[in-house]
Amino acid sequence: MHWLQHETGGLLLLCAAAIAVLLFLIIKVRLEPFIALLVSGLLLALAAGLSVNQIVGTALSSKTSLLETGFGAILGHIAPIIGLGTILGAILEASGGADVLTRRLLGVFGEKGAPLAMGLSGLIFGIPVFFDIGIFVLAPLVYITARRGGRSLIRYALPLLAGLSMTHAFLPPHPGPVAVAGLLGVSLGWLIVMGLACGIPAFLVAGVAWGAWIGERVRVEVPEDYVVGEESAERAERPEPPLSLVGAIIAVPLVLILLATFGTVWWKNSSALPVLTFLGTPAVALTIAVLLAMWLLGTRRGIPAAELASLASASLRPVGMILLVVGGGAFFGAVISATGVGKALAATMSDAGLPVIVLAYLISCGLRLAQGSATVALVATGGIIGPLVQSHHYSQAHLALIAMAVAAGSIIASHVNDGGFWIVSRYFNMSVKDTLKTWTVLETILSVVGFAMAGLLSTVI
Repeated sequence: MHWLQHETGGLLLLCAAAIAVLLFLIIKVRLEPFIALLVSGLLLALAAGLSVNQIVGTALSSKTSLLETGFGAILGHIAPIIGLGTILGAILEASGGADVLTRRLLGVFGEKGAPLAMGLSGLIFGIPVFFDIGIFVLAPLVYITARRGGRSLIRYALPLLAGLSMTHAFLPPHPGPVAVAGLLGVSLGWLIVMGLACGIPAFLVAGVAWGAWIGERVRVEVPEDYVVGEESAERAERPEPPLSLVGAIIAVPLVLILLATFGTVWWKNSSALPVLTFLGTPAVALTIAVLLAMWLLGTRRGIPAAELASLASASLRPVGMILLVVGGGAFFGAVISATGVGKALAATMSDAGLPVIVLAYLISCGLRLAQGSATVALVATGGIIGPLVQSHHYSQAHLALIAMAVAAGSIIASHVNDGGFWIVSRYFNMSVKDTLKTWTVLETILSVVGFAMAGLLSTVI
């Protein structure tokens, strides 16, 4: 027993050292997170005494190395999902879908409900687009709404930001939640259900309630040189897509994935189940949505095939580094599993009585606060927690809630080491002090309420 305790302590110390090296490389050396994850994983593997053959393989060995399995397993799962989701978001943005959605919501909710309308725009449009792209596209509409309303820009911006941030952290096809789902072995259908169950209450508290309260206390004017956004002549001549079509295309992949997930319960003896399973496979569901968007929002509205191809190509350029970061995180997790750190963590938690869901949240929070990137915090925490959940027989619902705890921790307290902090500050005309008082607190509320919902649901599921 004394030897086991000594071994467990040594493994935990190695893991802590590897995380410290990772943070040092990202924060101090300014190394790309992908390279930092790779270096940290290799150093941990060597320090733990794993063989070179086990880590990187050899030309004479037919056995798959940790480097190959770490990268290959996760990228094979998420690369098509992230790529297709990115293209879908680009087509929706280029077609004018965001403008149609926001203007219609503003018409429905009126002047008094304008902040909620902006929040719903962020929530809906944030599903298929990246956080920063959502800001770039929707910020001009926030400016117009705030100027017409004569209130602080904060009152209209925070609900929008809450919607975009929630979907970015909690829902597929965004890279972080998709990567965590792959690392923990949870289906995207359950991730969608629990993401909505945990994320929507967090959005309402942080975006709507907090946004309304702080919006009356922090006055920020619309920037004088704001840009409403110039359309090309070709786009201006095209008819706007109907709101129902935009909403349907966004809903198609979500509905198909959910039907496939719960079809095994509702129609397990039905001949339709194989069809639902095929259509609801995330890559297939998103392919269908992309083809529909290309046809209904693109070709039928006069967008040439060459322009659609160029749009898809341009949208995929930022995805490469994201995929490498996710692959590096998966390799880091594979090393942690192979070294036995996962089992050591499980034993320590068992002795301390700390639930996995709490540990997942705390680790994710720590990584987020230290290095700033939500995606890195999600992927690295998923790699650490992944080996732990393998030794338990958690249901898919419970695994999804653990994934939500990781997601919640990854967005806590955005501050000056987070690129999103500076994007928000710049686009919404806020000083560093005002950004800390508004955006940083909003992210913390999103995190805490999201985790609270995950913890509460885990006690009853």
